[in-house]
Amino acid sequence: MTHAAIGGIRLCLGGNVFGWTSDEDTSFAVLDKFYAAGGRMVDTAQGYSVWAPGHVGGESETVLGKWMAARGNRAEMKIATKTGMMGNPGDLAPVKLAEELEKSLDRLQTDYVDIYYAHRDEESTPLDEIAGGFDALVKAGKVREVGASNFTAERLSAALAVAESGGFTPYSVLQNEFNLVNRDAYDAALQQLCVARDIAHLPFFGLASGFLTGKYRTTADFAQSARGGGMDRFFEKGLPVLGVMDVIASETGASHAAIALAWINAQPGIAAPIASARVPEQLDALLEGAGLQLTDDQLARLSQTR
Repeated sequence: MTHAAIGGIRLCLGGNVFGWTSDEDTSFAVLDKFYAAGGRMVDTAQGYSVWAPGHVGGESETVLGKWMAARGNRAEMKIATKTGMMGNPGDLAPVKLAEELEKSLDRLQTDYVDIYYAHRDEESTPLDEIAGGFDALVKAGKVREVGASNFTAERLSAALAVAESGGFTPYSVLQNEFNLVNRDAYDAALQQLCVARDIAHLPFFGLASGFLTGKYRTTADFAQSARGGGMDRFFEKGLPVLGVMDVIASETGASHAAIALAWINAQPGIAAPIASARVPEQLDALLEGAGLQLTDDQLARLSQTR
């Protein structure tokens, strides 16, 4: 997957908020604005938003499917979904992969997905069985590319070797957490593997769940949003990063969110960051980031702050 393959801009819209903190009408407005700006790739999962009271999972896929049906634009869109969010034993077994894909296709109102991810690695199913299961879905025309999410370099390398030796479709896309605060899940080994094997990394939590927008400066600020409760894991490490971002924001006039996404896009192996917008107005900074180019000095200052 090349940068151009994701659409006109280097941004993948996260669908985790659809049907959760964004109701259907608001989700449609976000998607319409993203589409009008040239965005063509949306990331969702069968598990979104099972964590919300009264939800069972699939809410995001359902909203996205309704939007594409209403707009008649499925052929223009790149749609990624994921299976096995909990990483339970057997989640990636061939029969399970096929059964869950059919449910996703029904909710998305389509007969194929552009990327089908293993949402989490699970070691109870042999790698050759997993590879064969994904490969069968590709050969059936229901999946265009196969992706790995939350994988280590060791496990991704092993999976690639098994696919190659068995003649199966290999993972060609990675989705791990990666942002200015937390970089361990896309370490040097994974970067090197992705670059060497031409694996496109579309990282999630590009804005560290919103921390890198700069609106969380004290623990009292956590109460600002539904996602504020998750700021603890970014706060201590993230404050020095915000300090550097403050300076670069004054130099460029760019928003903190745009700076965070532009830094990601400048890293090796990255196709585009994944970021979500609860309301259309939040898209402005994300779209700004997709087109922002920082100087080498600015990138270096950000990279050196840990």
